[in-house]
Formats: sequence, C-alpha cells, structure tokens
Amino acid sequence: MELLEAEPRSSRQSAMPAQTGALTRVDIALFNDFALPKVAALIEIFHKANALAASQRWGRARYDVSLISAAGGRVASSSSVFVWTESVDAYRGTNDTHVVFIAGGAGAQSACTDERLRNWLRHRHPLSEIVHPVAEGVLLLAAAGLSSRYDSPPRGGTEASAALAARSRRVAPTAVGVALRMIERDLGPELARQVDDSIAPQQETPFSASIARSTAPHVSEKILASARWLEANIDRPISIDDAARLAAMSERNFLRRFRNEIGMTPSDYLLRARLNLSCRMLVESRLPIDKIARRCGIGSGSQLSKLFRKYLSTTPTDYRQTQEACPE
Repeated sequence: MELLEAEPRSSRQSAMPAQTGALTRVDIALFNDFALPKVAALIEIFHKANALAASQRWGRARYDVSLISAAGGRVASSSSVFVWTESVDAYRGTNDTHVVFIAGGAGAQSACTDERLRNWLRHRHPLSEIVHPVAEGVLLLAAAGLSSRYDSPPRGGTEASAALAARSRRVAPTAVGVALRMIERDLGPELARQVDDSIAPQQETPFSASIARSTAPHVSEKILASARWLEANIDRPISIDDAARLAAMSERNFLRRFRNEIGMTPSDYLLRARLNLSCRMLVESRLPIDKIARRCGIGSGSQLSKLFRKYLSTTPTDYRQTQEACPE
C-alpha cells in the first residue's frame, strides 16, 4: 500500500484555510484481523486531498499517513490483505499536528490485551488533536482508559462550508466525516467538496433507503454507532448482545431503543445491510454468487437466492443481468 510522503514542518498555522502547507500527521492504529475498508477509505481521502493541494496553490502534501501496530511489520486485515506498519517502539512524534484513528474489526478484542498498543494510545492521546475510533476501535480506546477527542467545527460561513458541515453531521461519527471536516478546516470548503465528490458513490439498491434510516436526525449517537458496527461486521456471525455492549445498554433496552430509533429490529437491519451489500457486489463485481453470499455473511448462494426471491421476487443472477442492462 503506497502512502504519500511529505517533509515535516515544525509548526502549523491556525488561520483558515492554512496557506503554508503545514503538515498534519495522520496515525492509524492497526492490529491483526482489522477491518480494511474504512482504513482504505481514510488513506484514499487524504491521498486525494494531498493530490488536489499539490495541484493548486498549496503545492505540497498536507497529510502524512502512518500505519501503526504494536510490533510493526506485516499486519493481516480481516480480508486477508496484508499491510506494512510501523512499530509503536520505533514511532517518534514530531511537533506537527497529530490525529489518531483506531481501526475496527474482529481483532479489536484481542488487541485490547496488548499493553504496547494501549501504552502508545495513552502517550499519543494528550498530544493529538483528534482521536477517533472506528467501530470496535472504541473497545481498544476504552481498554486504554481513554475517550474520543474531536477538533473544533470548520471555520468560515460559506454555503459550501455549511453544506459540508451538514453532511458531516449526518454521517458523524464516521471516520470519513471527521476526515472531510479536517480537510475543510485546513484547505478550505471548496477543496473538501472536491474530495467529497471524488469518493465513489455507492450503488443504489432496493435496500439503500432502509440502511439510510440510521442517518436520520432523531437517531442517537449510541444507536448510530451500533448500527454502523452491525454494517462493519456483516461478513461474520454477530451477537446482538455484543452490539448492546458496544452501546453500553442492556440487551432489552438496546432492542427497544434500536427499534424505536431505526424503525426495525437489529436483526432486520443486519439482514437488510447484508442484502444491500450483496446487491452492490452483484453489480460492481464479477464474483460468483456463492462467494458473494459468503462475503456478505449470508452463508451460501442457495440461501442468498431464497432471500432474493422473498424480498425482490427475483434471483441474484437475474438481478445482476437486469442491473447491467439498465442504462446509466
């Protein structure tokens, strides 16, 4: 995985947007069996911001992304993709602005027992402007006895700024929303909008509206976080009790709150999230039906076919062919 390099700067000006090309160091804490998609999205966002900044008046990279793990070296994602990381022991801080993202994924529980990673988080936390856990990353943060930290709202009152801030609130507390607000503050709302627009929109499916309910204004932060946790873990067996613990609620209270705020039970939401992803994968990939089913946590192609017939009155193969035949 290639990351952009930039020369370090000793200070960062706070004027909006900064004109000097001051560097922000983005540290992403990883562990074995971390969830790759959100980490890849963060890297892409900062890479695009660097590329756009270099092509415009700033003329250099603004964000230096580092992947950090307890021991360093190769770390395996839950998708069996390996990434190269820097060890917490070899890591050296700088006077630049630092932000920390903590990956989510099935390996977070095991990572909670790693004292090296916990100590690194305790050291970086007071020195970082933003500390943002992704999904199960909150467990690692809690194991270190720490809480999330966020920066101030973007400066400026332009229409573009207001639009991006509104979008960030709708998707908060996602890592993407936090990253976009950082870019708006540092490089201005127009460049942030360009980065936002460059992120490929997800394929609309018959289940997209159901999943979009989790961004409604009345959904609380705890229920929103649990809904996103369910989405992030659709490829593996999920216990509703685990989701309730993530929301710091009893299972009974969690089920009641989730149904009232999202409009369906966690199990129904999880199923629709799995079907939503399977619809997208049918259109966006050439993977066999059985493999798509397994990657979406549905188990087998025959089970996916049963669900498609029940909810869409069609088969996965026919759905793929119909979507491919539709003009853009």
